[in-house]
Amino acid sequence: KSTLPGHAWSHDCRAGLIAPNFPMESIDQVFLQQSKRILKEHLQEHPEQPFFLYHATQAVHLPSFPSSRFQGRSQCGPHGDFLMELDDIIGQLTETLRQHGVLDNTLFIFTSDNGPETSTVVNMRTEYNHDGAGPWRGLKRDNWEGGHRVPLLLRWPAVIGPGSRYTQHVSLTDLVATIAQILAVKLPEDAAEDSFSLLPALQGRTETQCRPWLITQAFRGRQTLSIRRGQWKYLDHAGSGGNNYDSELLRNHRPATNDTALSQLYNLQDDPRETTNSITQLPALASELKLLLQNTLESGRSRPAGSATP
Repeated sequence: KSTLPGHAWSHDCRAGLIAPNFPMESIDQVFLQQSKRILKEHLQEHPEQPFFLYHATQAVHLPSFPSSRFQGRSQCGPHGDFLMELDDIIGQLTETLRQHGVLDNTLFIFTSDNGPETSTVVNMRTEYNHDGAGPWRGLKRDNWEGGHRVPLLLRWPAVIGPGSRYTQHVSLTDLVATIAQILAVKLPEDAAEDSFSLLPALQGRTETQCRPWLITQAFRGRQTLSIRRGQWKYLDHAGSGGNNYDSELLRNHRPATNDTALSQLYNLQDDPRETTNSITQLPALASELKLLLQNTLESGRSRPAGSATP
């Protein structure tokens, strides 16, 4: 660690084994070159055979260590440089597919795992007036929207028209059933029990929700669960379920609305920032969603048995 930069975005660099002379600040460039090599070799040696590539980046998770080519380029600190590097990585992977003539026949999915890290948001807000969580309430670990809303961008010209937008409720678990249906593979009953295929929506065959409801959890596991059905989201707990907004780091970033109700109900269509808790006005709806959440937990699945048809 002593050889690495020390700045506001350099923590979360954990001790562990490392290969001799491995360039820590260039880890994303190392991974990028490997992915490009895999793609080129496959497309040259097996041009008619489908492929699957999962490319995970270090950017933009902490620690923010952009490679030398991007250091200082964004004028928004190391994390801003990291964002630029991520953008370039996606561009290079896209260009590799284009050069080999398969870009328009490839389903390209770009997404993330959770909302932005607390210290990253605090530092970027303070230093550069940049809000990676905006306009949502909450951050990584929270069960409010800022903790769970992530990008989901898909490029597949044969199916998805340019500029298309969908209003589906989506979990990353749905990628399993979606890809399985694309490949005409039936999922086993005991696999992907909470995965729903998005293919009918992508193909324009339905405008209804592909999944009936969506369950999320904060960092405290089963005791901090929420369920969304339609425009309504019910949180079966008080507060964010994750971060401590009384901590020194977050006390100046406490949400404007921070009631102490033991459960929460929000209309995300009219109130996407979750500022008005409707739990006392609509107790019957809250009880209905709570029961649906409990029944789903007891059954161990949200996708009905026998529904994973190719």
